[in-house]
Amino acid sequence: MELPTFKYHPDPIANGAIIASDAECRCCGKARGYIYDLTFYAVENRDACICPWCIADGSAHDKFDASFNDEDGVGSEGPWSKVPREVVEEVAYRTPGFNSWQDAQWWTHCGDAGQFICHAGYEELQAFGLEAKSIIRDVVGVFTDKEVELLFKAFTKHGSPSAYVFRCTKCGDYG
Repeated sequence: MELPTFKYHPDPIANGAIIASDAECRCCGKARGYIYDLTFYAVENRDACICPWCIADGSAHDKFDASFNDEDGVGSEGPWSKVPREVVEEVAYRTPGFNSWQDAQWWTHCGDAGQFICHAGYEELQAFGLEAKSIIRDVVGVFTDKEVELLFKAFTKHGSPSAYVFRCTKCGDYG
């Protein structure tokens, strides 16, 4: 069975949010071969196995009042674009999250939420070149070139600190 498409998280398997599993979904009662493997917010059943289809169609949100990303974290940091309420709800209630060491902030740009692309360490960020250093400098604050380089080299893909790479759905810029 083909996985549902998530506009704001195009590859949740590669990012570890969805894994292959024979577990039965607590929302629809079906074992579809995949299950969500990260934490989510809900008053009850926070440890419930949820399939990607129940995330995508909003069933998990409706049944458990579940959110997979923090509403307040969508476009709420600094100069990021404000987005319509419908976009916030799609990211919060119908999009798989990603592992983060702190409360996740979902990057926005051009009036829309960005797509979560990957976790990135120093090696992965090298592929983005000077653009990544410029973005990190803007997010973290004003640093000297030497301080940016030290921070850049400290990033690890599955550790702390880690960078979270997003891509704008409208213009293709990275954030």
